[in-house]
Amino acid sequence: MKTKSTIDVRTIPGPQRHPLIFSTFESLESGEALELVNDHDPFPLQNQFNFMKRGQFSWDYLQAGPDVWRVRIGKVQPPPYRPT
Repeated sequence: MKTKSTIDVRTIPGPQRHPLIFSTFESLESGEALELVNDHDPFPLQNQFNFMKRGQFSWDYLQAGPDVWRVRIGKVQPPPYRPT
């Protein structure tokens, strides 16, 4: 998966972080990724992705603390719609 951009949220005010991450994610093409840099484990963001974008993203820890966390969030092809 090709990393298209890196967002270091350590320099961004808290209320602006998730909207920036989601808007950057939306701009990705399938097969592209963004790299997130944070000063703590971004598991609340992962939970939000699971709620809002289930099946549309990949989540790979590149570095897991203790001072810096790096996560690659990739855009994957959503599963085909199958009516029940």
